[in-house]
Amino acid sequence: MTSVKEFRVVEPATAEALGRGRFAFTDAYSVFDWGRMPDTIPRKGASLCTMGAFNFERLESAGIPTHYRGVVDPAAVETGADPEDAVGPLKDSGAPPTEMAIELTQVPDLPYEGSDAGYDYDAFHTAGGANYLVPLEVVFRNTVPVGSSLRRRAEPSDVGLGLDAWPEGVVELPEPVVEFSTKYERQDRYLSRAEADRVAGVADIDALDTLARDVNRVVTEQAAGAGFVHEDGKIECCYVDGELRVADVVGTFDENRFSYGGTQVSKEVIRQWYKRTQPEWVEAVSNAKRAVENHETDDWRSICDVEPIALPEDVLATVTDLYTAGANAYTGETWFDAPSIEEALAAVDDL
Repeated sequence: MTSVKEFRVVEPATAEALGRGRFAFTDAYSVFDWGRMPDTIPRKGASLCTMGAFNFERLESAGIPTHYRGVVDPAAVETGADPEDAVGPLKDSGAPPTEMAIELTQVPDLPYEGSDAGYDYDAFHTAGGANYLVPLEVVFRNTVPVGSSLRRRAEPSDVGLGLDAWPEGVVELPEPVVEFSTKYERQDRYLSRAEADRVAGVADIDALDTLARDVNRVVTEQAAGAGFVHEDGKIECCYVDGELRVADVVGTFDENRFSYGGTQVSKEVIRQWYKRTQPEWVEAVSNAKRAVENHETDDWRSICDVEPIALPEDVLATVTDLYTAGANAYTGETWFDAPSIEEALAAVDDL
């Protein structure tokens, strides 16, 4: 199980063949790598499943291979159909879906050998062979907002900007920037291209870069047509007998950062609420992550001495409207009984 999606195996993957499974999107959410937070956001799971399916179908129309098989029609399941018999394209779903059918690849264990040896990627790839989930997140950026870690890790000239210093405000990049970060380590960390190449195993790092740019292009074009600005996002990939396929979920308000009329439409809204309302928890998380660096354990959460508070009801209602109104606007379909995206964002401004 991931922090916000339940993982259901129908037929397990093997070294010789892909398996079949489903993601069940819950209303749970996670910020600052905490895992499941103390409450849930109603209809969030259905919003993300709908957006994710919509984007996967657009990727496949563009000739980009994915692990997507369709969505489970909740209306069919309510009448007694087996979920596997109710899998089909998004347009045939009788209600907003919460389950997505996917192909499964192998996900080997990644052993942690302590602070000196670190993570054993050789063991991971020995177990994965030629059929595995690439242990990287491939991040693409179209803009650099205030507070972005890229401002600490690179100079403007490194990303094609003819500037001596990072300016205030959001910076639009002349070309998308692609970066690589770890996926299965307890703390995400950005990697040099050489490090990412080693972590990727037999998967080609240049092909991962190209695939990320192709996905970014498709999502950016859809977002622009619906009035959104696609600021950044990520993909995960599976390697199957020499072919890379887009995995996990693509182009949702959790995986990507979008804005509309200059206002964020993503779970960044929740992050900022915690920064304003419970800064002591945000600071404790940061301190705990730093405390385990170069130590034998990577379990920072066990030493974090502050727990997050639950979101108030009015905040939950506002964020629910943001997810559902955003999904309607992005897909161009009225999947949810929700206010307009403009009304939803006006409520966010009042938080």
